[in-house]
Amino acid sequence: MNQKYAALVTGANRGIGYSIAKYLIAAGVDVIGTYHANAAEAKAAEAALGTGRAKLRMLQLDISDHASFADFTAQVGMLLDDGPAGSVLKYVVQNAGNIIHTRFDAATPEQLDNQYTIHFKGPYLLTVALLPLICDGGHILNVTSAATRFYLPDHGPYSAMKGATEVISLYMAKELGERRITVNAVAPGAVASDFGGGLVRDNVAVNTSLAEITPLGRVGLPDDIGAAVAALLSENMHWVNGQRIEVTGGQSL
Repeated sequence: MNQKYAALVTGANRGIGYSIAKYLIAAGVDVIGTYHANAAEAKAAEAALGTGRAKLRMLQLDISDHASFADFTAQVGMLLDDGPAGSVLKYVVQNAGNIIHTRFDAATPEQLDNQYTIHFKGPYLLTVALLPLICDGGHILNVTSAATRFYLPDHGPYSAMKGATEVISLYMAKELGERRITVNAVAPGAVASDFGGGLVRDNVAVNTSLAEITPLGRVGLPDDIGAAVAALLSENMHWVNGQRIEVTGGQSL
């Protein structure tokens, strides 16, 4: 019997995370997704995305509650063992996040702590907690931001934490190489989703201005990112390691 593989995708109840889960499930990968607070939305995602080949199961997770990670990892382990054959955790996608729009010199200590915890410390410590479950030869993908390459107004604290994640991804790739675990960072550009209060999706002026600086003539959609992540996690890309990969349509070239 072929080994069944599973992925953990944080923030899989909406937006980019939902699309990532959708594409992985279509490829036959079971997905354990996380959500922060909206249980009804998480249940709806489970119902919408489950197929005969693979399924989505959602767990509640507060990425800022580091003390909960041991219990969360135990829950993941139980879900992996569930069923007649069980499955192996091969993929971890650190996607969940938020953004606090502010100039660097207007950010409060509390805002900086929030962005640090949500985008760097939380995913960092969660990955460490999950390492015993990840199979040798697995793949870790950290979702960062194209805004680590170019300037966007009021993105300083957010982009700085994403930049830190890109740096630690290099160290993870080197230090997990002994287990043949690849680690990469994928950096989306502007995406029309509910992220940041739906600013890119719902504000026509913002959407238009970002489309104008993108060679392909539009902003991204969640499925642009979901499809790319599924491709990066495929075995065709097993030799890609320690890389930062933009998925932007060429924004701000």
